[in-house]
Amino acid sequence: MEIKRIKALQRTALFGCLNAEELADIAQRAAELHFKKGEMLFVSGEQAKGLFVVVNGQIRVFQQNAEGREQVMHVDTAGSVVAEVAVFDGGPYPASAISEVEVDMLFVDKHDVHYFCKKYPALALRALMLMAQRVRRHAQLVESLCFQEVGQRLAAFLLTSAQYAGTPMRDRVAFHLPLSHHEIAIRIGSVRDVVARAFARLKHDGLIAVEGHEVTIPDVRALKLYADAGAFGTPS
Repeated sequence: MEIKRIKALQRTALFGCLNAEELADIAQRAAELHFKKGEMLFVSGEQAKGLFVVVNGQIRVFQQNAEGREQVMHVDTAGSVVAEVAVFDGGPYPASAISEVEVDMLFVDKHDVHYFCKKYPALALRALMLMAQRVRRHAQLVESLCFQEVGQRLAAFLLTSAQYAGTPMRDRVAFHLPLSHHEIAIRIGSVRDVVARAFARLKHDGLIAVEGHEVTIPDVRALKLYADAGAFGTPS
């Protein structure tokens, strides 16, 4: 089982900088966890106990307001590290996390993380780099929510989804999108009805074609231009 934990740690951007002996050292302290679909890993404001490594499955990290409206911060899959921010700043978890499917994870206590950062300086430097990248991504998210219309955010989401689906990004791409309009809405900071109108506008403008859950982007460059600048207008 330790070999499985070592391989899981090695796949991550955080721990992947370490050699086999160092990874084995951390793997001995890591606990294996399993979450069923829809289980909460932690809730925003809860005191942080450690970080999680996604072995397989998918985790959604989000903020939720008093009315229950969600804003997805990021979606993490195998090889991702979740909740490292609270481990390093000493505060509570800044967002909530829920399993979108059955998930296997490793848990590393925050005291062990601090110990290993002191023991292996390369790990501390890698953590600093990844934290900076996280700040940059959150700044981009804020920029998107503040300055882009829903149609542009939807276009960017579809382009990213095509890449995650493993589709070669040529002039024309087609991919499966299993999410509902509501699920897409919480990922791009909107509501279902507005997302439905945004889909209709993209289809009307010939930027996408949709058949059930199958999406086709006939001209990737045109959709990128729209996502970047809203060249074709945006839905209200």
